[in-house]
Amino acid sequence: MATLLDDRQTRINALGYDYAGQPKDAVTACNLCGGVEFVILSHRDRYGYPAEAHACGRCGLVFLNPRMTARAYGRFYDGIYRPLVSAFHGRLIDAHTIQAEQHAYAVERAAFLHPFAAHAGAGTLIDIGGSTGVVASHFARAFGWSGTVIDPAPLEVEQARRLGLEAITGFVEEHDFGTRRFDVAIICQTVDHLLDVAGTLARVRSLLADDGLLFIDIVDFRAAYLRTWSVEDAVKIDHPYYLTDPTMRAYLGRAGFSILRSDFAADHLHVSYVCRPVAPADALPAPESVSALLGEVRFVQNASRRA
Repeated sequence: MATLLDDRQTRINALGYDYAGQPKDAVTACNLCGGVEFVILSHRDRYGYPAEAHACGRCGLVFLNPRMTARAYGRFYDGIYRPLVSAFHGRLIDAHTIQAEQHAYAVERAAFLHPFAAHAGAGTLIDIGGSTGVVASHFARAFGWSGTVIDPAPLEVEQARRLGLEAITGFVEEHDFGTRRFDVAIICQTVDHLLDVAGTLARVRSLLADDGLLFIDIVDFRAAYLRTWSVEDAVKIDHPYYLTDPTMRAYLGRAGFSILRSDFAADHLHVSYVCRPVAPADALPAPESVSALLGEVRFVQNASRRA
């Protein structure tokens, strides 16, 4: 008798995506601390693809290694990403159907940001990886901001443009904003998809006004693997990085951000941060937190095998 998992894998296989054959780059130095000693945590992802997740032995950052090239990821997001996620969940997920979910997310996160929003006044907002613009549009209306969305997916950018936002197709690291500076930057459910987290945060820091605000959230890697008691199920080829609270705090500190507030979202999976620009700090997770993470990963994997 076929199981739900069998049906899911059949749907994924039907896409015919050859992940193993995609061009890839080897990661030779940790994006957070520059370390070169890695530990392999898993050999496949939740879709069944042969994707290895490595952890830096120095800071505990987890990432795919090797990972697809930027061009391969461009093709992936242009034609495979939404069908793959749809196949995994067994329902259509595209630029139209995701908007109801994005609106609910926007309402919840606007409430989280509200105590700090008055600080920006009637300011300018940039949403990096802003998808269809639903979140940026809600934030702009709620706080009286003018909104800009930048995202690499043309179909989703077009949806943002229809909401009356300035919409740019591209990557924040590459787009020339000239002398423009923004009062608020938001990076919503996006940082895990980046190829260079440190570089992107540095770029965002340079685009923010001196008294600006940054809102950013992560999928907490620990919450993800503890939810299903499976490290492999927490890994997916669409996420080059797997962040935890200690690694995200280190990234923010090193990029020049001070955290004003953080908390778990209602899904108990995402962690959100509101930050302000400060001088960069030489921050890294404590060695004991790195050891604890690696030990917990092994415990979960061995417990799953015994079960």
